[in-house]
Amino acid sequence: MTPPWKYKYQMYQHLQTHAAEIYAEMRQAAEEIGITADIANQIGLTGAISGCHGTLVRQAAEAMDRAAHQIIPSASLDDQIRQVVKEVYGDEYDAALVNTCEAALAVCTEVLFTPPQTGRGEPYRGRYLALYERFLEHHVSYGRPFPPKYKEFISERGETAGEYGVQGKRAANLDVVVVRPAGAAYPNHGIKYNPVPDLLHVNADQTLELAQKAGERHASSLVGFASLGYDTPGYGYGEKDASGTPLLQTGLAALAHRFDVPYVVDNAWGVPFIGADIRKLGCDVMLYSMDKVTGSPTSGLIIGKEEPMTALRRALGIHGTRYGTLSSHGKAVFASFDPGKEALVGTLAALRVLKDQPEITLKALDDLHRIVIDEFECLPDRLRQGWAIYKSTNALGVELNYSSTWEYGRLGIPIFSMEDMYAGSHLLQSGLTAMGIMPTVAFDANIVVSNGLGNLDEDGRLLENPTRMAVKGMFKAIPVGD
Repeated sequence: MTPPWKYKYQMYQHLQTHAAEIYAEMRQAAEEIGITADIANQIGLTGAISGCHGTLVRQAAEAMDRAAHQIIPSASLDDQIRQVVKEVYGDEYDAALVNTCEAALAVCTEVLFTPPQTGRGEPYRGRYLALYERFLEHHVSYGRPFPPKYKEFISERGETAGEYGVQGKRAANLDVVVVRPAGAAYPNHGIKYNPVPDLLHVNADQTLELAQKAGERHASSLVGFASLGYDTPGYGYGEKDASGTPLLQTGLAALAHRFDVPYVVDNAWGVPFIGADIRKLGCDVMLYSMDKVTGSPTSGLIIGKEEPMTALRRALGIHGTRYGTLSSHGKAVFASFDPGKEALVGTLAALRVLKDQPEITLKALDDLHRIVIDEFECLPDRLRQGWAIYKSTNALGVELNYSSTWEYGRLGIPIFSMEDMYAGSHLLQSGLTAMGIMPTVAFDANIVVSNGLGNLDEDGRLLENPTRMAVKGMFKAIPVGD
């Protein structure tokens, strides 16, 4: 059937007008696939949504329960986390745990990027370089954007004053130079009609040339580079070297080394030891949100080379003796980032599982990928055209990108912006909630499904029935423009 509109914004207006009917259809579909009242809201498509954290692996839960009744100095737990990380990456790397991944970004930005505030005279301004990519409201929002056309492009996502804070996240005397990756596109989509990054065709070599030119242009004030640490084409990291490491990341590491500035990688969705290898990538520090797909309690892990980690650990008050006393965990500049005993203990236990039993986690990923492919094949033929599906070892998930359904000027499967997610007008995510399925990240035509919400047993093994039910529900909830 030919849609009764000519322009894509008209399609999104139609979807907004009929949202109630769409949600009703989704609830009916949930009943048809067996999502009963006792199952609703107990299954999900990821452990990576900050508003609903994934479940703990058994070892982490047991360790936290034991620690709750024990006297354990935090410094000893810090050192045990350091030891586990060094056992995997070598003695030239170190680690620190904070309470969230955003806290890890904040401390890295303040310590490694912002100009010094002490001494006489006015502080100079610094500029770090970052890509115009997804999730940039995290690692890009600590500086004032340059060029000025980007100054408010993610203002609704918390980096400026407003709902999310009186002052916002922007650091003092710090700018961020935004580089558009070569091959990327930013068409407007969504009920909340905004640019969405289409990164499926990013060219790594050409993007690195643009980054180099930008670095040379701002060399006198350049203080660092920042990017995501993901490994899939939907995030712009499809071109890889022989080891499977994205060329864009190794190239940015080389540029940072050339300019003698740090390269910070936000790998929030990633998993240590199994996913992106900091040694192969070449960055200075890599950050993880440990409560997403690792089976850990809420915490943020920083892993990096010893030189930058010394400065970071000192700022956190955990780098050994301080003013004649023992390590005072979380009582230095960043006292508010203290993860607490339970998070230290639980994360340590989860890290040991990832280190010693990776086969359990990888088997669960393989099983998830199999189920996604099975259920995708059940879509009608007209809805299967233009999808690209990738398995991500780094994110322990499966990426489904449908941006190509819009190729050749035709109206494809509706794409929702991140602003839709925040505004509650993302029909797929809100529709999944109406179905009794905890949704996953699904904006910008890029859906990532991972384990962790009601589909794993206590040891991290995949449970077939709840997993298949959640994935089946997701494909039933894909809204169409007609």
